[in-house]
Amino acid sequence: MKRLDGKIALVTGGSRGAGRGIAIELGKAGAVVYVTGRSVKGTTTHGFPGSIDETVEEIVRHGGEAYACRCDHTRDEDTKALIERIRREQARLHIVVNNVWGLHDVETNLQPQPFWEYPLQMWDATFSSGIRAQIATNHFAIPLMLESDSGLVVHTTFHDQDKYLGTFYYDLAKNAINRSVFALAHDFKNTKMTAVAVSPGWMRTELGLRNFNTDEDHWQEVEALQLTESTFYIGRAVSALAGDSDVHQKNGRVLHVGDLAEEYGFTDIDGRVIPRFVI
Repeated sequence: MKRLDGKIALVTGGSRGAGRGIAIELGKAGAVVYVTGRSVKGTTTHGFPGSIDETVEEIVRHGGEAYACRCDHTRDEDTKALIERIRREQARLHIVVNNVWGLHDVETNLQPQPFWEYPLQMWDATFSSGIRAQIATNHFAIPLMLESDSGLVVHTTFHDQDKYLGTFYYDLAKNAINRSVFALAHDFKNTKMTAVAVSPGWMRTELGLRNFNTDEDHWQEVEALQLTESTFYIGRAVSALAGDSDVHQKNGRVLHVGDLAEEYGFTDIDGRVIPRFVI
């Protein structure tokens, strides 16, 4: 029996990057996974590599069960319909991973610079397509989760103590996510629900690898990528949390993947335990 057998999971933004890694690891651990995003096979957002269909195919190849659900989480009616589908097909929901993010929708130089030099569309990309889309997912999903009076809500984030995260809008949005988890945990205090934020290190996402003109099979040839981690590392962290019967003790906290690897005893796909990322 697998650790997450019988669990129903929703992973938003699962076409690529952290969402893909998390969805695949949850599926490998036995959860039934609903994978959402705007990219479907043959028609991906901005022509980026990866799609929800390919993520689901990978889960199925590992013997899991998953469903690709095209969903634009900036459209509340899409998100509401998604949760209604899960209710109709499964009647329950145990794990929600909020990973949807819109920063790549803005065509601008993302190198650190004064905030007034960024277009105001950065607000929409990080807040409307990011944190609001995540909060909307919680708004529709949590009532279904509460019917079982137990469940885990995860927000992917980035956090390094009180250090500035490099760009105004990114820093603001990630800290808003972290605070939203803190507040959500307060609302969960009389339930068996748990909310956490999970912070990875420097991940080798598809887009990140493309920026270095390499891929997952050849990244070790690039010196700058030696301290990076695969997207499956955060996937294994979320899977470990979902399988921890005492996870409620972590309610409201920002958790670092490197710390969770040491606590739960998992490694990245290359066998390394990569420590907490520090700016």
